[in-house]
Amino acid sequence: MTDTSAQGRNPLNPQALSLEDLARLLSASGPKAVTLAMLQADIDAGAPMNADGTMNLVHYVAWLVKEMGRGD
Repeated sequence: MTDTSAQGRNPLNPQALSLEDLARLLSASGPKAVTLAMLQADIDAGAPMNADGTMNLVHYVAWLVKEMGRGD
């Protein structure tokens, strides 16, 4: 078993991801790369952010699904 803190790395907190970590996570798990510019465009369009400038992965994905249902 590997202890990430022993390697000098903290595990990601899905409730408070930096934009860089969120872009990296979404890029690694999806069919196309997600950039900081794409995330900023979503923020500008109303995507939820935490007060400290991080993003909650679940809240962001829920917002994306809601936006998909708008049919724009």
